[in-house]
Order: sequence, then C-alpha cells, then structure tokens
Amino acid sequence: MKKKDIKYFNELLTNRLEELLSQADDTVAGMTAPKENFPDPTDRASLEADRNFMLRIRDRESRLIKKVKKALERIENDTFGICESCGEDISIKRLKARPVTAQCIECKTKEEALEKALGL
Repeated sequence: MKKKDIKYFNELLTNRLEELLSQADDTVAGMTAPKENFPDPTDRASLEADRNFMLRIRDRESRLIKKVKKALERIENDTFGICESCGEDISIKRLKARPVTAQCIECKTKEEALEKALGL
C-alpha cells in the first residue's frame, strides 16, 4: 500500500476515533444527569425505552472504538491492508467502505457463510 493511502486511512481512523470518544463522553454526561420524575407511567416508559435504545447504540459504538484502535495498531505495525486470514492485500475500495476491516472480501464472505451454516 502506498504511503499516501496509509496516511489517508490513519487520518480517517484517528478522526473517527475522536468523534466516537466525544460521543461516548456526551452519553456518560447525559446518563449521570438527574432523573426526571414523571407521574405518568407511559411517559416514564417512553424515557426508559429511549435510554435503552441510546445504550444499545453506545454499546455498538464501543465495539467500533475497539475495531478502530486495532486498525490504528495495524497501521503502526505495517500490517494494515493485509488480510489476517490469507495474507493477501485488501483492496483500497473495501478499505474505503470499511476501514476497520481485517479481512479481504473473499475471506469475510467465507467466514459469514460458515457462521450462517453453523447458525451463529
């Protein structure tokens, strides 16, 4: 992979990590705010449903943060853009679509087919 491509992905992933961490801080601040007291059970249920939805989103973002950090580690180790399964280069097109990927499209497709067959 060319140095300009590595630099592009490093900046992209670094910016994405900063954005995700900022959002995580906002969520924590929002969750520690004093709880509102709703006399109507329906209003209270709506608030709880919204909070649970937000926590699910943040959980997904937490997993994405870990993937972004691993991708940045691969950049530092000069293994970014190399499939962890077969050792072949991952296409730039795939990396632009999913910069945190660690597998080429062929290996990922095989993995997903195996997971589907095993019911995972």
